[in-house]
Amino acid sequence: MHSPVPSAAQAVQSFPPFLPQGGVSLVSGALEPPLSERTVSEWLDATAARLPEHPACVVREQGVRWTWRQLRDEADRLAAGLHALGLRKGERIGIWSPNRSEWVLAQYATARLGLILVNINPAYRLAELEYALNKVSCRALISAPAFKTSQYLQMLQTLAPELSTCKPGALASARLPHLQIVIRMGEERTPGMFGLSEVAALATPQGLEAVRAVGETLSCFDPINIQFTSGTTGNPKGATLTHHNIVNNARYVAAGMRLTEADRLCIPVPLYHCFGMVMSSLACTVTGATMVYPGEGFDPLATLSAVHEERCTALHGVPTMFIAELGHPEFERFDLSCLRTGIMAGSPCPIEVMKQVNERMHMTEVTIAYGMTETSPVSFQSSTDDPLDRRVSTVGRVQPHLQCKVVDAQGQPVAPGVTGELCTKGYSVMLGYWDDAPRTAEAIRDGWMHTGDLATLDDEGYCNIVGRVKDMLIRGGENVYPREVEEFLFRHPKVSQVQVFGVPDPRYVEEVAAWIVLKPGEVCTEDEIRAFCRDQIAHYKVPRYVRFVGELPMTVTGKAQKFVMRQQMIEELGLQAAKTA
Repeated sequence: MHSPVPSAAQAVQSFPPFLPQGGVSLVSGALEPPLSERTVSEWLDATAARLPEHPACVVREQGVRWTWRQLRDEADRLAAGLHALGLRKGERIGIWSPNRSEWVLAQYATARLGLILVNINPAYRLAELEYALNKVSCRALISAPAFKTSQYLQMLQTLAPELSTCKPGALASARLPHLQIVIRMGEERTPGMFGLSEVAALATPQGLEAVRAVGETLSCFDPINIQFTSGTTGNPKGATLTHHNIVNNARYVAAGMRLTEADRLCIPVPLYHCFGMVMSSLACTVTGATMVYPGEGFDPLATLSAVHEERCTALHGVPTMFIAELGHPEFERFDLSCLRTGIMAGSPCPIEVMKQVNERMHMTEVTIAYGMTETSPVSFQSSTDDPLDRRVSTVGRVQPHLQCKVVDAQGQPVAPGVTGELCTKGYSVMLGYWDDAPRTAEAIRDGWMHTGDLATLDDEGYCNIVGRVKDMLIRGGENVYPREVEEFLFRHPKVSQVQVFGVPDPRYVEEVAAWIVLKPGEVCTEDEIRAFCRDQIAHYKVPRYVRFVGELPMTVTGKAQKFVMRQQMIEELGLQAAKTA
């Protein structure tokens, strides 16, 4: 049978001990601890056996509190129900939901059966949902009823009006031809859909034995998860990951935080993304730490309350989340002295924010992590005992069992300190983009994942992310890296958030533009910002266009959408690209 992605059953390369090599930007991770060949379910079983009554999962909004034994048993019940519906290894099952206990169960139930869980972005609308389900031929979908303004069940009924008349499990939709089974969360019932609780109720002793038998036949190299990358151009790509990819990444990320069963990790980041699913949920599963979910979506007050009341020792988030928490008017009433560690990742971390997280949130061992969905996700992580200047100015050093290099336009490694594209090789690299050989071949060349990120590696192997290859702008022949300008502008005492990007210019080809969110109660002018820059950074880096905005356009994961800002500025200013030969 045709396989839509390359085979993963290949030997994982061993690399020399970590060191920058040969005077070029090429580093290799440590070979210890060794890679694990356990599946996700084998790790869940091991933790449930070791810590059966230890708290595993707290979902505050739903009042759910499971021990590791309970989480394992509830996930197995759902797995048995899915098996009773006829779902089998290798078939794709989507999940479309914010952070809920059912998401966690689905993650571990599907892993037990060898089903490939397809993470659907909670922000998707009709066209995106239709594309994702059809691209990977989802046979089943687990859906929340709604989230914020997104009425999921109504959108499904719009795409598949046949749901109103079909029996649950027997959908035959013109627009979603592969989708047969729709399972809704919640206690209400909707025509054509199973309720998730009634699916779990299909579990029998014989069924539970059957799914555990299936689990024993799985290989760690089997595909287990598809995550759609949120590309700014073209359709999203389905990065296909294995047990081996995500289990090992979770292990090394957890080790980087020194996470153990004594820790309680607050998880406000979305589960549909690698940050929530791998770096958070799975990192807890491989260590026995307790996962704490403050709510369905990020809310700074709910997050602060969860840390305070649950006595969390670790906290995850993207920089904008930490900024919102630090800036909340009720921040000072919460006791955060329980915090020790965590991860700030997902987008470049402003140095000043990192310092405040260290000092005001007591996260003296907070780490910075860098990676991408296609690498499961983390490639670099700072250490809890790295010098502070390293932890606030770099993304740390290469993870174990990985090799990374910075290359020029010809693909050759550059000298240390020179900017180029970052590439990653090793166990973490995805199988490929589902059913998309051309874009897979473009991204993975000779085993190297080309990240599209601009970076430098110093003589000690610390990595600094400068920006995106596509974000870099060239003004009058001079390279401008938006990240560098953003870090400078963030020092301004009135600036809360800032994003820098390029817009077309007839004379210089591109000009520098900045969108700035001011701190509450502050007033500032464009001239004040430019005066702040004058004689401090090169003239060609000083923003020509400055806009003060109430908020920045963001993805669900907290990444700034520069393409939205750029397009708005082009339209507002009536700009046209310079003519080039």
